[in-house]
Amino acid sequence: MCKMKCDLSEIDLKIIAVSNRKLCERPFLEQIERVCQMKPQAIILREKDLSEEEYRILSEEVLSVCKKYEIPCILHKFWKTALELECTSVHLPLPELRKLPEGVKEQFQRIGTSVHSVEDAKEAERLGVSYMTAGHIYVTDCKKGLAPRGLGFLKDVCSTVNVPVYAIGGIKFDEKQWEELKQKGASGGCIMSGMMEV
Repeated sequence: MCKMKCDLSEIDLKIIAVSNRKLCERPFLEQIERVCQMKPQAIILREKDLSEEEYRILSEEVLSVCKKYEIPCILHKFWKTALELECTSVHLPLPELRKLPEGVKEQFQRIGTSVHSVEDAKEAERLGVSYMTAGHIYVTDCKKGLAPRGLGFLKDVCSTVNVPVYAIGGIKFDEKQWEELKQKGASGGCIMSGMMEV
């Protein structure tokens, strides 16, 4: 857990916060506001357990908080909801990205996806992503019992594609860890916002 106050925009590594309201120790919107105050590159609203309608309601609230702090909010999975809410950034699981109609892609300024192999990364780049997350790199509670793919995997992905790659999985407020990520070619790291005790 991070108890430090810091402005992430001043850090040499780009940080994207990824939400998981089940990890929050305080009310979720309060946590989102606190994370926004740290100035990450963006927040991915990744609440996988919600129906599309539940997700839409939460998205409206989170988009409002992010707008207040001028932090980009990237909606997850539900691209139709993103368009309805005039959100031009979306993060789609690779199977959803494969099915995304060509005409729809042009309506987004930023499209990201998650990759778990070099082959996934190559395909994601062919499909026109703006960035990708690669993981999980370190041990994480989000993937209990699954061995991390590690820094070698991250290096292989980063050396294969020409779009920004963000490491995900077990990323902490740890300068040594961030230096390892940069050395392997990552553009940044993704930190679960529920874990950010700020």
